[in-house]
Amino acid sequence: MPRTALRICPLCEATCGLTLTIEGTTVTGARGDRDDVFSRGFICPKGAAFGGLDADPDRLRTPLVRRDGRLREATWEEAFQAIADAVPALVRTYGPQSVGVVLGNPNVHTMAGQLYPPLLLKALGTRNLFTASTLDQMPKHVSSGLLFGDPFAIPVPDLDRTDFLLLLGANPVESNGSLCTAPDFPGRLKALRARGGTLVVVDPRRTRTAKLADRHLAPRPGSDALLLAALAHTLLAEELADPGVLAEHTQGIGELGEALVGFTPEAVAPACDLTAEEIRDLARDLAAAPTAAVYGRIGSCTVEYGTLASWLVDVLNVLTGNLDRPGGALFPLSATDRAPRPAGPGKGFGLGRWHSRVSGHPEAKAEFPLSALAEEIDTPGEGRIRALVSIAANPVLSAPDGRRLDAALAGLDFMVSVDPYLNETSRHAHVVLPPPPPSQSAHFDFSFNTFAIRNQVRYSPPAVPLEDGRMDECEIQARLVLAVSGMHGTDPVAVDDLAIGATLARECADPVSPLRGQDPARLAGLLSGGSGPERRLDLMLRLGPYGDRFAAPADLPGSAATGTGAGAPDGAAGPGPAPHPAAPTPPTPPTTPGAPGGLGLERLRAHPHGIDLGPLRPRLPGLLRTRSGRIELLPDPIAAELPRLRGTLAERPAALVLVGRRHLRSNNSWMHNVPALAGGSNRCTLQVHPDDAARLGLTDGRPARITADGGSLEVPVEVTDTLRTGVVSLPHGWGHDRPGTRLSVAAAAPGVNVNQLLDGSRLDPLSGTAVLNGFPVELTPIP
Repeated sequence: MPRTALRICPLCEATCGLTLTIEGTTVTGARGDRDDVFSRGFICPKGAAFGGLDADPDRLRTPLVRRDGRLREATWEEAFQAIADAVPALVRTYGPQSVGVVLGNPNVHTMAGQLYPPLLLKALGTRNLFTASTLDQMPKHVSSGLLFGDPFAIPVPDLDRTDFLLLLGANPVESNGSLCTAPDFPGRLKALRARGGTLVVVDPRRTRTAKLADRHLAPRPGSDALLLAALAHTLLAEELADPGVLAEHTQGIGELGEALVGFTPEAVAPACDLTAEEIRDLARDLAAAPTAAVYGRIGSCTVEYGTLASWLVDVLNVLTGNLDRPGGALFPLSATDRAPRPAGPGKGFGLGRWHSRVSGHPEAKAEFPLSALAEEIDTPGEGRIRALVSIAANPVLSAPDGRRLDAALAGLDFMVSVDPYLNETSRHAHVVLPPPPPSQSAHFDFSFNTFAIRNQVRYSPPAVPLEDGRMDECEIQARLVLAVSGMHGTDPVAVDDLAIGATLARECADPVSPLRGQDPARLAGLLSGGSGPERRLDLMLRLGPYGDRFAAPADLPGSAATGTGAGAPDGAAGPGPAPHPAAPTPPTPPTTPGAPGGLGLERLRAHPHGIDLGPLRPRLPGLLRTRSGRIELLPDPIAAELPRLRGTLAERPAALVLVGRRHLRSNNSWMHNVPALAGGSNRCTLQVHPDDAARLGLTDGRPARITADGGSLEVPVEVTDTLRTGVVSLPHGWGHDRPGTRLSVAAAAPGVNVNQLLDGSRLDPLSGTAVLNGFPVELTPIP
């Protein structure tokens, strides 16, 4: 008989609750979980295709080890022994910097990808870390670090309570949101308008999100920072700025006006290809709204001035008094965040603490640009990367100049890939360690809950028992840590025990912790969970802002089962289950961290649909970790970059530039092998405006050659008026045409790799993020 099981969807940032239908050990269906405290039954095509991805016949089921130049099936013991033989020996001979680590986007969708890479990096002792963040969101981390002292303190728009939402470079109707975890983002945007609010979308394409908007502005791609600077200039020049209570927690407001001199609407309008009046009206409407939130995403991040644009988003939220305010942009408080601490100065955030070997790129958040990985491998000299550990990453497709990286990977002394597929990157590995399908894995959203528009907590145990011959991904990564550190053969539980012991030792020594002076070993013995990862999760929940701090067990208010509201652990009444987006939720008193009756794994497991912890609440000044203890509105690295931005006002814009686009049924390069998500609108075509097509002699459906810094591609043309003139669009994540992969569905419709148009030289200098949008291209028809 079929049975059902609950599962949080791991396929995008919305983290919707699913109800899986299972026959035997096979997932035969997936629908939205109507009782999920956060998603309330919403599901998108990716979630509905969960079973197809889970049972993909191309997923690897056993480890692969390279022998005589070929990858062959091997036992787990043989795979880890090969790693233990190779990596420590290379480190002894060439030093820890001879090893690089690459972390891909799917890491944030798994427990293992969040718990073990920090331990891996510590074991290796390398600074050569490269992640998908420098292809996506690093500008927001850098700007938040400079403003608030913490690169993870990223405010999100209060979608369900705001009166005015300004979106830049974001298409959440198709992406489901990014750095803003919000199930049913489209429904929430419709609810905003239904309650009389205003939605303004800034995007060079008339996306599905733009079609919902009250106002759609289509500026020239890459001009986001100029537009935002002009909005801030207008607020200051017309005395519309009103930070309100933020003023006492902010420094640099007075200096900001001088720094933005020259960014008038009239000055930036030609570069943005908007009118000065459009810019001025937008600034006035933003200031006049009862509450408002400004939100920018990948289109405003992956451009030359992505960090400035990300910074200016929050400058506008501060100047209008909407930062840290219900209905504005607030800071979530995840159940596994560190418990709030007394307000005061912190260590601050710095850039460039070390630099890459070849081009001298400064680190940002302890990472180097992924665009620099190839040169760190193929450039001879001391410190060259000779071994690579790649976890859930496919940079041959996702990073600029995949051809160079492809060749560089082939020249490595040793490579380990933790990946369920033999893809364009993992095909170069000497050892491939395949994790099981998601139905056989536990799930907790460590990252996405820190960006959620409502505080809540949910956990999914495995829906299906681990198949014979498989190894849980947490165990895979724990064993990998042991293998690279010369401890192969040690029980992998030791890795989790060491992590737990170190965390509790710090906590018990912390002068402001309620656990100060207690015995870490005794506390470790109190942890719940049937595995090392569950015990670590229990620890994080107990030490978090809603945690029980090892106090006596008590029922946590606010579960779906009791319906008593999300209340504070101190017993204050809470707001109840998450409302429909059309019904704004009033603010509630803040919780009291560490009070008895708080959260732990046992309580969480007792509520399989999750526990609602209430709406986002103001958190300033407590979360500030700048050296001044205040919001530093004009940090030195930003101020130094503004003159370079001002210089672009005199530049002549390129005649034709490229932007990417997102499909609802895709997520970067890792979902093109699922038949249910292939075809239809999910195609790799070059979208061109009819006027540009006529001027260039291009025909709908016929191929064209597109050329940029990194080379040329041939791609079919799709003529459409959904984007402005002077702009073409090609989706990201395609190019599945290399030999030696095992992606049969993707290979049948490979598309082309848009990132091959780039040579890796175009970067946002503050964050090291690749410029993937707004770069110049040339188009010619192919007879």
